[in-house]
Amino acid sequence: MGYLEDLGERGGAANPFFVLMGIEPVSFGDGRAELSMPVRPDMLNGAGWLQGGLYTALADEAMALALLTVLGEGERIATISQTTQYLSGVREGCLKGTARVVRKGRTIAFTDGEIRGSDGALCARTTASFAVMARQG
Repeated sequence: MGYLEDLGERGGAANPFFVLMGIEPVSFGDGRAELSMPVRPDMLNGAGWLQGGLYTALADEAMALALLTVLGEGERIATISQTTQYLSGVREGCLKGTARVVRKGRTIAFTDGEIRGSDGALCARTTASFAVMARQG
């Protein structure tokens, strides 16, 4: 069973990082993905806001998942770069990360994503580029 099938069947339990962060797949396919993540007290920084790296991590996972849905047989990916713009913070609730593939070429792919709070407010926007490589072994 491949990762996407496993994720569809077992949800977040298919990915150890998802388990750690409480991330659950909402939907994925056709170059798009949506993930949810609860905001827990142990994720807050000293000022009481969700630590900024978690917005980026959720977006990275959503963008990678969107890209995985359009990979060819025998292809794998690795994040090359990611830029995140932080627009508003959250202290509680649940984040939704949505992502889409903007363009997938033979060796590089471009994605973008958004992170929104429980109230629908835009918390972060992000873009990323990924290397597309032949799977080894």
